[in-house]
Amino acid sequence: MSVHPAYLDQLNSRQRQAVEHGVLADGSNPAAPLLVIAGAGSGETNTLAHRVAHLIVNGADPRRILLLTFSRRAAAEMARRVERIAGQVLGQNPGVMTDALTWAGTFHGIGARLLRDFPGRVVGAKARHWSGLLSLTIPETIQMPS
Repeated sequence: MSVHPAYLDQLNSRQRQAVEHGVLADGSNPAAPLLVIAGAGSGETNTLAHRVAHLIVNGADPRRILLLTFSRRAAAEMARRVERIAGQVLGQNPGVMTDALTWAGTFHGIGARLLRDFPGRVVGAKARHWSGLLSLTIPETIQMPS
């Protein structure tokens, strides 16, 4: 008999399945990665926030979670939601926990950070800085099979 955390009660069965995928009580996550395809308005942001909070509540190190969104506003909202959900469960200062979400941000922001933090170590890419802007040059195009 499995125990269902109350903070997941607002999710539908498919959202809950995505949130709980592979998470064991000891915080380990041995399952294969999960791809979730969701249309606009289907609760994908809420599901993702619950997934991150659920991982943290179950012992995952928030510094090892990569959380990417398309806008800074969405990244900030995601962190607020994770903080609120985890705060319901942990009851401690969840702000400290979400401050540890050091790899949460936009695709462009995290990509730029990787290029700054690991110059010359990004395979197949060269970074150039012009007037404070970051430009990424990829030397070859990879064609995906159709």
